[in-house]
Amino acid sequence: MAKTHAEEQDRQQYGVLLYYKYTEIPDLNGLVAFYESNCNSLGLLGRVRLSPQGVNVTVGGELSLLEKHIAAVMSNILFEGTDFKLATCDHPLNDKVAKECGFTALSIRVVKDLVTLSSQPLLKSPEISNAGTHLSAVDFHSALQSAGKLLKKESPADPEGLVLLDARNLYETRIGKFHAPNVETLDPGIRQYSDLSSWIDDNSEQLKGKSVLMYCTGGIRCEMASAYIRSKGAGFENVFQLFGGIQRYLEQFPDGGFFKGKNFVFDHRISVGSLDASVISTCLLCGSAFDDYSSRCRCTHCRMLVLKEKSLYVCELCQKHGKGFGSVPLIENGETQAVSSEELKTVLSDTELLRQVPWSLDNQPRRKIKILCLHGFRQNASSFKGRTASLAKKLKTFVELVFVDAPHELPYIYQPCFTESHGDCTSPSLERTQPPPSENCKKKYGWLVAPDFNGRSEADWKIADCPFDPLQYQQQTDGFEASLAYLKTVFSQEGPFDGILGFSQGAAMAAALVSAQEGRLKGEMDFRFVILCSGFALKLPELECKRINCPSLHIFGSDHGKDRQIANQASRDLTSLFDDGCRVIIEHDCGHIIPTRSPYIDEIRNFLQRFL
Repeated sequence: MAKTHAEEQDRQQYGVLLYYKYTEIPDLNGLVAFYESNCNSLGLLGRVRLSPQGVNVTVGGELSLLEKHIAAVMSNILFEGTDFKLATCDHPLNDKVAKECGFTALSIRVVKDLVTLSSQPLLKSPEISNAGTHLSAVDFHSALQSAGKLLKKESPADPEGLVLLDARNLYETRIGKFHAPNVETLDPGIRQYSDLSSWIDDNSEQLKGKSVLMYCTGGIRCEMASAYIRSKGAGFENVFQLFGGIQRYLEQFPDGGFFKGKNFVFDHRISVGSLDASVISTCLLCGSAFDDYSSRCRCTHCRMLVLKEKSLYVCELCQKHGKGFGSVPLIENGETQAVSSEELKTVLSDTELLRQVPWSLDNQPRRKIKILCLHGFRQNASSFKGRTASLAKKLKTFVELVFVDAPHELPYIYQPCFTESHGDCTSPSLERTQPPPSENCKKKYGWLVAPDFNGRSEADWKIADCPFDPLQYQQQTDGFEASLAYLKTVFSQEGPFDGILGFSQGAAMAAALVSAQEGRLKGEMDFRFVILCSGFALKLPELECKRINCPSLHIFGSDHGKDRQIANQASRDLTSLFDDGCRVIIEHDCGHIIPTRSPYIDEIRNFLQRFL
């Protein structure tokens, strides 16, 4: 029977599905296999995060196929009571936004935590079973409307003891937030969710003895944050959270209710508004009403999203900590141009606004961006410098590349080949070819080595135990501490460095280094960004605990590229360790190299110029 036009149109309608579930997963590998099979068969794209404590999913696809996915998930008793938030929307049109949000591929990853409450280990992690009381959208609205009278039935707090706590990041609260008369609203103004626990610790007196009403985009961030507040004990018992988050509230109150502005979402839609089209935010430069993040403009220091229509800018959090520019390049329509002081003053004609801009409008020469370069396995500083000569030449006006050898010197290894020898024998025999003289070979190094590595042997050459496997070193993690200590010395003697560029195993080492910088090495090795080329993730504790928030540029071969050393998925897995809001991805078809032709070099240049 032929489908009707309406049925065909409905089948092709696009949608986005969000859901999470905190529950003990008895067979994690089995659940991973289910998501890989189901999502791939339905053609769903997006992010699936699994941990022993549950799942967190954001995927997009045809509406009818998303409904099939929901039915398949609901057949598993583990997901009983799950709130599936399915929204109809247009197909992704902006490739840049869709790519940055992870909606051009399917990423399924096992993580330690579904959301990272703290970038530092907590003395005691909160129990999710101790999370705040769920309030429906209607009850949440009523609580705000009556200024606490509803909550008074469940707690000893008086109506004046109600506070509204936003659990989202600053770039989200800029464009939309709840506002209710007679209710104190607390906006932590954090750069990322992992900063929230520190804010709670520092502002606990504002919460103690109050009825705390929390909200976030879809609900999952409130689960862990409310449990953290309640774990503080007496005076912190009365914590409530909006079930289903802002999304469910706007579905219940399409005119916006007490929510003003737009709801920031982490998919290609960027934000979702109500019937009330009022704009509550402004352009950071000109001050006009503006709430469009589609240009994906970011702070030049921390890479947090900022609201602006043109020019480079420093976010309000970096301004607060005294970070600014020496001179200002203007980025418009993807092109970078030098801007004189007078031209900038024309753009910033408002005297008060010009006074607030944190950069200096002088023409003093600016030092180059200094980048430490980490070579790949069985390479050395000299060979890597040669391989990046084209890159260095095209960036020479504002970038300085510094090359160092890795600390682990590797033995010379060769695969013997055999040739026929007829000599005086009656039948042919085989002779093994000899390796070349060692003095003709440059030393090779590695950042990470195999467990049985004992340094370079006294013998000049070592015969390979088995045929060469170019992927074998991806499993090596020994020698990390020695490389870490070595790089600390490099930083102290040759630094400071603005960033680190790593290639292949060097990229794997750089990723582990930036994670350690946010943890145990905080304050010892400071740098502002990392560039990871043909990288892969290591099985190290540094990469298992949390999302990495350092600004990052990931360069690797596409699925149809010619990189036979590092698979596309291996580099994608490394990319997924970095916070969505801090990373930039460049996929190319040039093999196991750093591409320097257009458009790739333009994207690399644009990323680096943000740190001038």
